[in-house]
Amino acid sequence: MRRARDDIRAFLSRYPDCVAVEVARVKGSAPREAGAWMLVSREGIFRTIGGGQLEYMAIDHARKILAGGSSDPMDVPLGPEIGQCCGGRVGLDFQRVDQGLTAELIGRIDAEIATRPHVYVFGAGHVGDALAYALSLAPVRVVLVDTRESELLAADAPGVETCLTAMPEQLVRSAPSGSAFIILTYDHALDFLIATEALQRGDAAYVGMIGSKTKKATFRNWLKREMDGGDALFENLVCPIGGALVKDKRPEIIAALVTAEVLSAVLAPARAAQSS
Repeated sequence: MRRARDDIRAFLSRYPDCVAVEVARVKGSAPREAGAWMLVSREGIFRTIGGGQLEYMAIDHARKILAGGSSDPMDVPLGPEIGQCCGGRVGLDFQRVDQGLTAELIGRIDAEIATRPHVYVFGAGHVGDALAYALSLAPVRVVLVDTRESELLAADAPGVETCLTAMPEQLVRSAPSGSAFIILTYDHALDFLIATEALQRGDAAYVGMIGSKTKKATFRNWLKREMDGGDALFENLVCPIGGALVKDKRPEIIAALVTAEVLSAVLAPARAAQSS
């Protein structure tokens, strides 16, 4: 499912006359990396190059281009003269969007979406619903899974796929490498089954289960009893999820804390690969 803010086709259909702004060069500290881009039309904006005043200047220049001005690049020092203190320097390129550039940008978006890490949220209760919504704002593919019909599972949350299945463990087995699994169903035995399947994969970026110290200890004993190497598997489980610094059981707070935890796990490998 494509989120509205990812839907470049809808933006270009509505605003075909627009300018692409790209961060072409970066020196020192800057709001975004080289390659970041955005589209600017007379009435709308798609994506962001970040930077407050830098972006404001870029939008203004792009709209002057749309009004017939020159599409010269910009070289912007991020210092006191523009009201910023990043200390770096950014070069921006501007290009009027034509048919060729449209195809290129659509290809970029589609490729980015296709390579996003999968995050599976098992349990469409109040915490699962809040968590799926929070994750939907991030560059990940969110799948909300339950074994029972639920109003929350049926809700049309932008950017969240839903899956009603009697055998969620099969979904774990077919998930791509590097996926994250967050387990918070209505049944502890089902939680244990899903967690075991996820831990046994050996390639999950994150396996987390909601629960108390008692539930965690019970699961550990169950693993040791049911399979060889259970202790080693258990070491890769995050439980409780969301850390222990904020003691708050409201679904929205749990969702915010877990989202940060999961994104750290699933996005770090991708960033490391890009920098290597």
